[in-house]
Amino acid sequence: MVKFLKAGKVVVILQGRYAGKKAVIVRSMYQFHSINNHDEGTKDRPYGYAVVAGVERYPLKVTRSMGKKKVAKRSKVKPFIKVINYNHMMPTRYALELEQIKGTISSETFKEPSQREDAKKTIKKLFEERHNTGKNKWFFSKLRF
Repeated sequence: MVKFLKAGKVVVILQGRYAGKKAVIVRSMYQFHSINNHDEGTKDRPYGYAVVAGVERYPLKVTRSMGKKKVAKRSKVKPFIKVINYNHMMPTRYALELEQIKGTISSETFKEPSQREDAKKTIKKLFEERHNTGKNKWFFSKLRF
């Protein structure tokens, strides 16, 4: 089977609290377990999965007439990080370069809430920086359906 759900692939979450939200795969199961080359998962997670970082609250539209303070407030992004089953995500044709995000999330990040919060803060900073530079516009727009 071809492993196309690799790190950097943008996916749409289909099930759960973040259904309909866009996320990017930070680590797929293959990168966690180099020994286990198939989709069976691990003992604690007996299914194929990936760690994703996504946008929980998208930035709002900004116009030219708005002041700096209002633009700064409307450009905020609320991120989430989650371990998600492959069956609950739909891949898109888009990809994101995420060299900085890879370093912030590890398998130990989910064990302690304080580490999770720190990871979210760094991802928030990276997402906002990417949004403000105008890169990956599609990723930061709400999914319309």
